[in-house]
Amino acid sequence: MDALIEHDDVRAAADAAARTSYGRLLALLAARDGDIQRAEDALAEAFERALRHWPDDGVPNNPDGWLLTVARNRLRDLYRSAALRTTTPADAAPEPVAAPEEPGPDAIGDHRLELLFVCAHPAVEAGIRTPLMLQTVLGVEARDIAAAFAVPAPTMAQRLVRAKRRIRDARIPGRDEMPDRLPPVLEAVYGAYAIDWRGAAPEVRGSLTGDALTLALLLAHLLPEPEVLGLAALLCFSVARADARGTDGAFVPLDEQDVTRWDAALIERGEALLRRALAGAAAPPDLPGRFRLEAAVQSVHCARARTGRTDWPALLTLHRALLRVAPTLGGRVALAAVLGRVDGPEAGLAELDEIAASDAASGRFQPLWATRAHLLAEAGSVDAAHAAYAKARSLTTDPALRTFLGNRAAAIGPP
Repeated sequence: MDALIEHDDVRAAADAAARTSYGRLLALLAARDGDIQRAEDALAEAFERALRHWPDDGVPNNPDGWLLTVARNRLRDLYRSAALRTTTPADAAPEPVAAPEEPGPDAIGDHRLELLFVCAHPAVEAGIRTPLMLQTVLGVEARDIAAAFAVPAPTMAQRLVRAKRRIRDARIPGRDEMPDRLPPVLEAVYGAYAIDWRGAAPEVRGSLTGDALTLALLLAHLLPEPEVLGLAALLCFSVARADARGTDGAFVPLDEQDVTRWDAALIERGEALLRRALAGAAAPPDLPGRFRLEAAVQSVHCARARTGRTDWPALLTLHRALLRVAPTLGGRVALAAVLGRVDGPEAGLAELDEIAASDAASGRFQPLWATRAHLLAEAGSVDAAHAAYAKARSLTTDPALRTFLGNRAAAIGPP
């Protein structure tokens, strides 16, 4: 029994390291030359050795440091072997090979950012850059990325492998190249927070959220451009409300959240970043970029903690501006929801009808049906509201959200 418990402890420690530190360790290992595949192989061997040695030696006090050391040693062997094969005459004595640069286990920020920009190499197909960054820098498994992007897992795995081959010889870009590669990097950081990780465990989602915020703040420090600052502000506002999104496992919508559970310090940090972002905005009539507008939207929501109310007309203006800059299905549905607040449910429903008529994909978009159900209930169309709630529930696998929608349907009375 003791051996079984020890084995379970070892497995739990290795799983925790893989879940929370894989991306950071991989970035450190690949920072020297950008060879992601070789770094992945070395890290995989380190985990295998951990499962073999930790049951006898015990879990080290610093599992990440142990794994990093073993993986670095493996890489050093590979470098030495490659160098000797290509540069040493057959009859010459072995010469020492220069060791890779070895930053400490906690010096992760710039190296992860370097790897993000490597993954944004022009040789990599635009559609695979964000998934590649999510896997290599944030440690998201290929199957979770595939689910988030609605792509079969084998297809996503093949695309990721091809992308790694394309950037195998890509050098780490200098700062003068970073602005050109910035858009896909921002999308990857935002995606780690915003993508619907269907089936992912809560601790995985929580780890990704923290990583996304860390990377956004590091980017804001490295490249304090308006859109970078806007993304950092956006994630500050969003992460600040994390503790209020659920109570005892129940889903709580934004306008019903207990503002005393919001992180006031993080909200203030977001406000400071947003002020800097908007100070660098282009002169009218040009609109701010997508991330600055999204941050402004979240700032209005967070202002309820100070004022006790939500400024819906201001949100309507911001959502309309956001659609001009970044017209998305989610943005159109959000605008319909705000229209329903400002001009009445019929106005919101009319906007949803326009979306349904112009976008075939909207029929499978869960937020649209949840919004329609709410607006129909507000308009007194009980039967139609029940049907919309049922459709919305059928399009999500999140138990808390399904329960929430079911309770809302029950609250409007029987069909």
